[in-house]
Amino acid sequence: MSFATRLIKFSAAALGATVLAGTAHAQGIQVAGSDAFNLPEDVTFIVEPSDPNVRRPTARVNGSIITGTDVDHRVALILSAQETALPEEEIQRLRLQVVRNLIDETLQIQEAAALEMPVSQEEVEQAYERFAVEAQGRSVEEMDAYLRSIGSSARSIKRQIMGELAWDRLLRRNVAPFVNVSEGEVQDLFERLQESRGTTEYRLGEIYLAATPANRQQVLANAQQIIAQLREGASFAAYARQFSQASSAIVGGDLGWIRLEQLQNPTLEAVAAGMTPGLVEGPVEIPGGFSILMMIDQRQIGMPDARDSILSLKQISITFPEGISQAEIEERGETFVETVGSMTGCGDANLRAAAIGAQTVDNDQILARQLPNPIQGILLQMNVGQSTPPFGELTPGGSLRVLMLCGRDDPRETQGPSTDQIMAQLEDERINRRAQRYLRDLRRDAVLEYN
Repeated sequence: MSFATRLIKFSAAALGATVLAGTAHAQGIQVAGSDAFNLPEDVTFIVEPSDPNVRRPTARVNGSIITGTDVDHRVALILSAQETALPEEEIQRLRLQVVRNLIDETLQIQEAAALEMPVSQEEVEQAYERFAVEAQGRSVEEMDAYLRSIGSSARSIKRQIMGELAWDRLLRRNVAPFVNVSEGEVQDLFERLQESRGTTEYRLGEIYLAATPANRQQVLANAQQIIAQLREGASFAAYARQFSQASSAIVGGDLGWIRLEQLQNPTLEAVAAGMTPGLVEGPVEIPGGFSILMMIDQRQIGMPDARDSILSLKQISITFPEGISQAEIEERGETFVETVGSMTGCGDANLRAAAIGAQTVDNDQILARQLPNPIQGILLQMNVGQSTPPFGELTPGGSLRVLMLCGRDDPRETQGPSTDQIMAQLEDERINRRAQRYLRDLRRDAVLEYN
């Protein structure tokens, strides 16, 4: 689903495009590319163009108002997810992007209402409660308080939820029914996948930013800024939800498990082939815009992968209270390491941990690939009853932990995606392309007024 792409530029090209496009439409002429406008090299403005850097980021969208408070609350929400502070220039760029996101959301909500399929406030409240409880682990009241503490509001989240629900509803009625994938296409791809058994399958994340010849440089600069933030630790899923114009935005850009040929773009295939898990690459220029890729994971098709093992783990930990000396922390830490090192398995771990004031937590259903990479690699080389090296912080308020392997169920061979899964993916790709055109049409027909 799309949340971002309306770029308002006060430039010679934009001014000329507005005037000449209107003339072409009146005469029934179809033009493409900046050359069709026959613009002069030396442009003299009869009205001084506004400086976009000092424009207040508020707008009316077909009469609906986007206030400065709406923008502030959404920006605060995004900034709260950043691990590092953003420079002022980047924050200003983010504000402009947020305005475009809010414009898109408003158009989506208005279109659903105009087609007599509005999202009710009750639906929004229910979705917000699920988001608070399931995604954030908070009650609604706690979520409200948290959002206020970071300078945002529940209203900002609910507005985004309403936009997502409205857009999903529109696509289900106006786009999805008209997308067709033949059984022949699915069967052909399925057979090719079976022939590739043993080769690599990838789980990719994607952020897609649409671009035109007129705004290419601006979109490219935005993409480069996003990549810089991602490489400094920003959440890929959060950026995908806010900025990506692909349908995968609603799930944080996650494309799921795919073969590279399913990307249906040789450039993207070549880039992804050279990536390793955790790596971010881009911006990659493709027809219609730019793509930012993140390699989430890799596996071999149809072959058992040790990272798909189900592990039974016991976490043993000791916490150092505030106010104790460093010497005492180190003494307790040494006792903890010695005790854990002498344990002969999970059977006596609870009693021996309690004797030194340590805590234990059991989990019998942990997928190995869900663990952090450093711990994942160690556990997969261990035998039952062994423990990882201790990890943590020897500081007041810190803790020291180990994970003990109590059991392991190895994975079975898999057959790769089913024909139903392949059909669903092909349908999603085609829905995504039509959804982009749908939103472009809404933007084109909108009446926008900026303060």
